[in-house]
Amino acid sequence: MRALAVLQVVSSIVSTQALKCSVAALQKALPPHATVTSAQSVASNGTYGQGAIDIAYPINPTNLPALCAVIVNVASSNTSSFNFGLFLPSEWNERFLAVGNGGFAGGINWLDMGAGVGYGFATVSTDTGHNSTSGDVHWAQNDPEARTDWGWRAMHGSVEISKDLTYAYYGSKIKYSYYSGCSTGGRQGIRDAQLFPDDFDGILAGAPAWWTTHLQTWTTKMGAFNLPLKGSNRIDPLLFSAIEAEVLKQCDGSDGLKDNIISDPLRCNFNPDTLLCTPTSNASRCLTPTQLDTLYKIYGDYVETNDTFVFPGFALGSEAQWDVLLGTPTNEPISLGIDYIRYFLGLPDFQYPDFDFSIVQRADALDPGNATADDFAALAAFHAHGGKLLQYHGWADALIATGSSLYLYKHVLRALAPHGVAQPLDSWYRLFLIPGMQHCAGTPADVRAPWYFAGANQAGALGTGVRSVPGFEDGRHDALLALVDWVERGTVVDEIVATRFVDDVIEKGVERQRPICAYPKQAVYDGKGDVDAARSWKCESLF
Repeated sequence: MRALAVLQVVSSIVSTQALKCSVAALQKALPPHATVTSAQSVASNGTYGQGAIDIAYPINPTNLPALCAVIVNVASSNTSSFNFGLFLPSEWNERFLAVGNGGFAGGINWLDMGAGVGYGFATVSTDTGHNSTSGDVHWAQNDPEARTDWGWRAMHGSVEISKDLTYAYYGSKIKYSYYSGCSTGGRQGIRDAQLFPDDFDGILAGAPAWWTTHLQTWTTKMGAFNLPLKGSNRIDPLLFSAIEAEVLKQCDGSDGLKDNIISDPLRCNFNPDTLLCTPTSNASRCLTPTQLDTLYKIYGDYVETNDTFVFPGFALGSEAQWDVLLGTPTNEPISLGIDYIRYFLGLPDFQYPDFDFSIVQRADALDPGNATADDFAALAAFHAHGGKLLQYHGWADALIATGSSLYLYKHVLRALAPHGVAQPLDSWYRLFLIPGMQHCAGTPADVRAPWYFAGANQAGALGTGVRSVPGFEDGRHDALLALVDWVERGTVVDEIVATRFVDDVIEKGVERQRPICAYPKQAVYDGKGDVDAARSWKCESLF
């Protein structure tokens, strides 16, 4: 099949198996605490998954290559276990890929597995030890083992055992191992690299929720800024579009080109007070003084006692996605924040008006599940192993503030550079900031920024049978293939061309393409070519 050919150019193909695709045969390759619960052969162009039973990932991938689909249960303690799904393609490229999860979800991410196996990877996903939607945190209450599975153990355990199973199935060693995940998935990859630096040769980490203790508490704080529902401070969600329009009006041209895309929100000197209501203002398009105070808090960094930095504010241009954290119809912040406090931090009766800095301090002291990926210096071992880390984040993300990725990148540098360790940083770790891209995928309707580059969760946003970048299956347009080229060929990733299909429908053709550049470089228009063509842009340093 066409998508499978993507990696045939960089690897040999193994098309024989040492084991049958059966529960009995595969069980012999597992340790005593692991049990094969299902093994099923899937024909070419078939589909596989658990459907609605998998609450977080009910959509099954389609257009699969011929493969063996396996589900394994692993006991992780006397009171806990996790499951993982493994796709073993009939035509294997001798490489391994793990894909990540989202939020607090418990479930096997079959859809991302489908995208991964299309390249020829043996592909695994863990359910992190439970079955729930991404916003359901109740499973964590009074269950430290389940929190540990979610935090790191289920991912590493799934990778370790599925690698052994892959070797046994093909009778051939894995040449290279990769990881792709976004949001919680981004955190999972980076945390795994800190704890188990030999697990992966290359990691593609999008919008990583790496600072768990601060992200979830900030999520509560951010939601509280726009509450109570009837408060004079509250910015009605119907006003978000007016704020978005004013930001675009003031910031779009800061890069020298009016194209509805804010290339770098940090370069815009935005004046929120232009939104202030006056006697002649349209009340549906302006803000009162108290609402403006709220707006300043939303964009501002959350800084606490003794100038303690907790988390960055939202970037200019993220307004189209504010409904998630700021537009909750209930009179409390979204569950991703407030239920983390209740069920991870052991405060089940917590109410948001009681939030103060002590909650952040409690989170830092406990770090439930050892989930926070803040051991910056530990990445030196990942580098020593030869690992490559390609991180990305959309500037229009309003679930995880984009500045948190900058914070991570800079603090890894600060942890390693003074000791001369793992330098230069960009020889193994590169950060890409994507103008106009929202959380992991997508772009606001009035922005239409190029956002697709086969990052984690992206293929499923375009269809259940999508692989790579249709029509552009190469390392210049596909971030996963770029990572493969970097790891295996030493081809440095300076830029990746992002694509926007018309109406996000592949069959309608390409609307825009533009390079996204390794930080701190930015894409600069040449001033004469087609603004929607990648060839009219170059990655340049602004200093």
